[in-house]
Amino acid sequence: MAKYLLLKHYRGAPAAVNDVPMDQWAPEEITAHIQYMNDFAARLEKTGEFVDSQALSPEGTFVRYDGEGRPPVTDGPFAETKDVIAGWMVIDVDTYERAVELAGELSAAPGAGGRPIHEWLELRPFLGAHSTVTDTECTFK
Repeated sequence: MAKYLLLKHYRGAPAAVNDVPMDQWAPEEITAHIQYMNDFAARLEKTGEFVDSQALSPEGTFVRYDGEGRPPVTDGPFAETKDVIAGWMVIDVDTYERAVELAGELSAAPGAGGRPIHEWLELRPFLGAHSTVTDTECTFK
């Protein structure tokens, strides 16, 4: 088994087919989207492929170390952070192909008008994961 991170981005990838921003969805459309995500996670819990998931608040602050004895430097909140990562899911699957299959299915979550979003998800293996990625991807052992 290998763990993969599925990142749901608000921006930075090619536009989704149904790319109406969530803040413009009707309440029932948001409810349907969240229910799809919960049902997807529950199904993966039954197969042992679900590890964890979280939706993220649009607020955020960048923080960095500023030297010994000095407080961390903060800047923000950045308006851009809410445009980057909407949330994430960690899965633990047998193959890279299974991870791609699940990411594709998650991409079909409903959005505005109840139509699938076809959103782009970033699929990243955990560093040091014991998996083989095919095609032009790298191999981890």
